[in-house]
Amino acid sequence: MTARILDGEKLAARIRAELADRVARLSAAGVVVGLGTVLVGDDGPSARYVEMKHADCAELGITSVDERLPADATQAEVEAVVARLNGDPAVHAFLVQLPLPDGLDEERVLLAVDPAKDVDGLHPVNLGKLVMGRPGPLPCTPAGIVELLAANDVPVEGRHVVIIGRGLTIGRPLALLLAMKRSGCNAAVTVVHTGVDDLAALVREGDVVVAAAGRVGLVTADMIRPGAAVVGAGTSWEGRRLLSDVDESVAEVAGWITPRLGGVGPMTRAMLLSNAVRAAERA
Repeated sequence: MTARILDGEKLAARIRAELADRVARLSAAGVVVGLGTVLVGDDGPSARYVEMKHADCAELGITSVDERLPADATQAEVEAVVARLNGDPAVHAFLVQLPLPDGLDEERVLLAVDPAKDVDGLHPVNLGKLVMGRPGPLPCTPAGIVELLAANDVPVEGRHVVIIGRGLTIGRPLALLLAMKRSGCNAAVTVVHTGVDDLAALVREGDVVVAAAGRVGLVTADMIRPGAAVVGAGTSWEGRRLLSDVDESVAEVAGWITPRLGGVGPMTRAMLLSNAVRAAERA
């Protein structure tokens, strides 16, 4: 068996085209969509990710605001930038790129973001809306994964999804989203982590497996039920090379699989743009 590819790049391009039409309609109505980023320090992967977001904005006609601070910026300086973006009517949504340098309180910075401008969908107010099933910006990577599975007709409703990883950005919100009674979700969800006994046996029970642990090659072919869908959402950097939680051998067993590049990453960026455009439409 050779797995079908869950092509996030192709789907993200389609989503960006749809968003470009919405951006154009807003522009015709006198509204210029504005997306801001705050980057503190010179972390290489973070800087590259921010640059990609600004390139996406340029493609869609979204105005991007690029706020950069040195690695030795104080807590007060970072929070001052957040406050300025909160109050800027030209910025409809923004994010603070993580991780922040040592010595800065990430939680305090994130709590300072106006929930209405939280483009990542990770503010406690917006996560609370997710728990309650209320409308609000969804966390970008979980939303992108759900869209990617649905667009490829991967059966999810009523099936067993196993998520490896319980992090705030992927594992926890994805479990909430997939368990909800909504189209493309409504699954039985199990969340596991690398410290459980017999991880392989638990993962093997999944009709859909999402690896989001950040450990290179964690998921191997012997851990996957034949025909299951496998999403590699956890990544690690080796120099400038991006590596997946999912070993390449899994493609010989799985029914669907994300590629090492062009799977979840483009979908995360597409969902971030979607949150920004939706914020402008609300405003």
